[in-house]
Amino acid sequence: MEEVAQFERIEQATLDALREIGTATIAGALSKGAGIRNPHLVGLSPFNPGVTVCGQAVTLQFMPKREDVHWGDEYAAAPERELHRRAIMACQPGDIIVVDARGSMSSGVFGEMMLTSFKAQGGEGVVIDGCIRDFPEVKKLDLGLWLRGVTPNFHTQTDIFPHALNVPIACAGCFIVPGDIIVADDDGAVVLPFALADQIAEIASAKTEWEVFSRMKLEEGGRLDKYYPLSDEAREEYKAWLREDSTPPAAPPQSVREG
Repeated sequence: MEEVAQFERIEQATLDALREIGTATIAGALSKGAGIRNPHLVGLSPFNPGVTVCGQAVTLQFMPKREDVHWGDEYAAAPERELHRRAIMACQPGDIIVVDARGSMSSGVFGEMMLTSFKAQGGEGVVIDGCIRDFPEVKKLDLGLWLRGVTPNFHTQTDIFPHALNVPIACAGCFIVPGDIIVADDDGAVVLPFALADQIAEIASAKTEWEVFSRMKLEEGGRLDKYYPLSDEAREEYKAWLREDSTPPAAPPQSVREG
């Protein structure tokens, strides 16, 4: 039976703004504005370069196998134990599935069929501290993928098994709660606590705007110590520049996933 992810939903406009801003600016804003030193999911690489995603996390937790706990063939078990399928079915359009697979390089959490379903129901991206399988077919789906690697093995073939759905997890060194915001691009994936989303979107958007001016001045040969970050003198120039055009400067182009 399908299970709906149980967490508070954030405004789509906030998600769209965070997607446009990108991970580097968000990571800096989290550090300076909220004291979160390292929101980066370390060790996960983009397996579909050029894609940027932003969505709320549906979480799946794997554990090491133990003979008295693991039930063998998951598909022959009771439906409530088919957690990797239930995780896919729990996702709503725009969600990102985030998996603590314990960094395993030998078990493929999802394969072509699971991720085909995820894509069809509007899934935004896949973030796994571990691997997927069927990569030659999965890459045709054009999903955002941040992974440790790929493997031919299926999810319970070796040493881990899915244990819990939509619980707090540790993924690639970060604490992630269901409903937290994940932003991921070619710099990697970062986690943004739900409660800080609006605050960080505002801080990061402001930085993105003045960086347009800074970039322009640096391209003209302006001094780095004057224009990045903006000195007091340069900030006055920036304000004057804004007044010359009532339209706020556009953010630098980002590679954003369509749809």
